[in-house]
Parts: sequence; C-alpha cells; structure tokens
Amino acid sequence: PAATVGPRMVTFAEPILHVDMDAFFVEVERRRNPELRGLPVVVGGGGARGVVASASYEARRFGVHSAMPMVEARRRCVDLVVVSANHHQYGEVSNDVFAVFRTFTPLVEGLSVDEAFLDVGGLRRHYATSSDVAQAIRRRIRAKLELPSSVGVASNKFLAKLASEEAKPDGVFLVAAGRELDFLHPLPVERLWGVGAATLAGLEAMGIATVGELATTPAAVVERRLGRTLGRHLVALAAAKDSRPVETNVGAKSVSVESTFEHDLTEYDAIETALLRRCDQLASRLRRQRLTGRTVSIKVRFEDFSTLTRSVTVRDPVAHRPDLFEASLELLRKVDLAGRGVRLLGVGVSGLVEATAPRQLSMTNPNRRAASVAVEEVRGRFGDDALLPARLINPPRTGG
Repeated sequence: PAATVGPRMVTFAEPILHVDMDAFFVEVERRRNPELRGLPVVVGGGGARGVVASASYEARRFGVHSAMPMVEARRRCVDLVVVSANHHQYGEVSNDVFAVFRTFTPLVEGLSVDEAFLDVGGLRRHYATSSDVAQAIRRRIRAKLELPSSVGVASNKFLAKLASEEAKPDGVFLVAAGRELDFLHPLPVERLWGVGAATLAGLEAMGIATVGELATTPAAVVERRLGRTLGRHLVALAAAKDSRPVETNVGAKSVSVESTFEHDLTEYDAIETALLRRCDQLASRLRRQRLTGRTVSIKVRFEDFSTLTRSVTVRDPVAHRPDLFEASLELLRKVDLAGRGVRLLGVGVSGLVEATAPRQLSMTNPNRRAASVAVEEVRGRFGDDALLPARLINPPRTGG
C-alpha cells in the first residue's frame, strides 16, 4: 500500500533504494576487454605488496576478496588474472552511472564511486512499485553502460543497504514494509552498522549473536555494556529504525591517494619524489571531481607497520599539485624518518568545497596557479600522463 506524505504527495511504502555496482572495477575492465568474462579476475597491485581492490565473483568462489594481499589471492586461486587499476577510467564510468541515477530522481546520495542511495518516492505515479523502479534502473545501466548492478529496496537507508547485499550479484531484493523485523532479526549482529571487532566481542560476551537477540535485550543493559551513544544506536537499528533522509548535498568528505611500495623507501629524495607523485595524482582526482579542500594530510606507514598521520589547514582551498606538494612537504619534514623504511605513503584533502566556489586572489606567485590550470586542462583532454613534472620522468626508485 502507498503511504501519504504531506498534504498531497503519494509515495511508496518502500521508497529507498541502495544501488551497488557489482565488482565495479572488474566489470569496467571486462567491458574494455571481453576476454576477461568468466575468468577469476581481480583489479589491484600485482607486486609483492599489492592488494586486491576489486574481485570478480569467479575469484570470490576461491575466497579472494577486496583488501586481501595479492600474494594470498594468488595462493588461493592459481589461475587468477590480475589487472592493474585505472582509477581515471573508473571515475569517468562512475559519472556515467550517477547520470543514469539522476534520470530517475534528483534525490541521489553518493556513498562511493560505485554505490548510492536513491529516494524514488516521487515516482509513485509512474511505476506500480519501488521494486519496478529498481529493475528499471538496473536495465538502463545494463543497456547504456553494459554493467551489472544490485539494488536493495526498503523503507529506510539502513535496511536498503542490507537488502542490496542480499540482492548480489545482479539482482533486486525487497524488504517489504511491515516485514522488516522478519528480515532483520535472523541476521548475525555483526551486520549492523557500528559493530566492529571490539563491539562484537562485547555483544558476544552478553550472549548476543543475532539481531533478534539484541532486540530482546533491555536497552539499559546494552547501553551499560557498550556506552550510551553506541548502545542507543544499535538498539534502534535492531528495531529497524532509521530516520535519516537521502541527502543530495552530501559528497565525499575527503579525497586521497596512497600507495604501498614494492620495497621500503629509505632515501629521503625517493620519499620526497614519491610524495610529489601522490600529489600529482591527487590533483588530477580533484580536477575530475571539481573539488578543492582546505585541509591537507599525509599518511606514512613504516616497515614495522606503525602508521602516523599529519594534517594542516590552509587559508585558501587547494587543488593544484604545487599547492598540495608545498603543504604536504611541510608536513613530511616534521616526521622523523631517520633509519626508518617507508612502506606506504598517502596524501589527502578534506574540508571539500566545489571548485567553482569564490576564492581569494593570490598576490604571491600568480603564474603558478595559472600554469597548473593549463596543465590540468591538457590532462583533461589527453590523459593524466600527457604532462608530468620533470622530476617524475626519471625519478629515484620508489617502487610505485
């Protein structure tokens, strides 16, 4: 049955969709190279320290999954096909996917490059059910972009996200209004948002293994064990309560790039050059997303796996490589690198604003920003490798 919202608006009982592209990076590569279809394929770094970024369902049958070290993935699947990531291409296809979403509804909240929440309540007079909308979206993505997707349909965002996991691969799953608890309560409690390893251990110590068992535990007991805020949050979810709307003005909170090196970096010149490369990649990513940011951060992981982060907030938003490198290099120089091999290096920007937002004109080095804009325009037409800083043409060995 339809529910009435406001004086005249008629909507679905389950107006929220969570659309998740199936093995997105892999499927983009298969679109480019159909010979990969049907094979166990992963996208990621192929070196000794490479990590799986995306795994096909054929690879997942062997226990291969994202974030797994590539060495372990190859051990589990001897016939594994490894494809290097092309994030520029994935970003462009992501834009095409979101363009399809917006042909159905303007109420789209992106969560990452390959998933989003959609509020399709306004389509009640055009489709019989919200599941019909979900199928129409999947068909259009398949027809226009040749990519598979899965859609969860529910009365709120929390349930829609869980439903899309049940829909995989390449399907639609509806949590019908009025049947939410029938779906939710048999699930393991770790499926709830906010249940990590420590929280799961606390719940298990209370004898709670399923969402239903959590729902029947007095809220005061849960709050006493887990803390008031987390306890209330989980109790509400166990009752299928989630009042958050789809927020169209919520974009990425940060944009970052990082790399794990084939060999630990010990020479300062090689570390600094690797930092420049990360800044160069980040500048291109910000350009494609039309974003700038006010807080620059670096992430350094050492050979013993200890990790530190440093950040600085600048007066004017930054997006171009010279500005990013200047800020991140200042942060790097405050890190004690003596005698420590660097295993991973990353650079990120947060405090994001649209690149079209007004900016204070700079009176210092005015030509630098103009040159950076010209470089990014060339890259936008001919690819990120069309122009590179001279230092990156023949850099010291960095392993990536």
